[in-house]
Amino acid sequence: MAGRPGRCRPKVASRPGPGRRGPLAGRLEFGPPKSAAGVRVVALPAAAVEALREHLAEFTAADADALVFTGDKGALLRSGNFGRAVKWTRTVAALGLPGFHFHDLRHTGNTLAAASGASTRELMHRMGHASMRAALIYQHATSERDREIASAMDRRIVRQARRKGGQSS
Repeated sequence: MAGRPGRCRPKVASRPGPGRRGPLAGRLEFGPPKSAAGVRVVALPAAAVEALREHLAEFTAADADALVFTGDKGALLRSGNFGRAVKWTRTVAALGLPGFHFHDLRHTGNTLAAASGASTRELMHRMGHASMRAALIYQHATSERDREIASAMDRRIVRQARRKGGQSS
């Protein structure tokens, strides 16, 4: 993403060429997402918004086209220097998450959205996918969500039983 919240325009660093395939040829190009589904506005949880605001204030230039995440010297992060630049392995180990990969953040966020009740269509929008296949991955059942569903069912049963118990036959 480039820019600031409220004015962000999606831009992705990608490989040049048709379909964004092929060798890097020593350069990256910024352009629109791969599909129209990738152009979207996604609401963030308040905690994430606050963390992003703090990050933008401390690390990001005010320019609308400034990179939101960069290396120490303000350069573009690439897959080859990302882990080293952000000290990923050390950071996730310190958080008690050894082996946690960057893309796991996307999986975690989408699993939380699904567990919070997001429909398949809503997950597709959040993820920027045009097909249901990817969204269904995040709708796997969890034991916690299963207990929440059972509790909600219990509340409905008890409420219905009270209504019927209060009626005269």
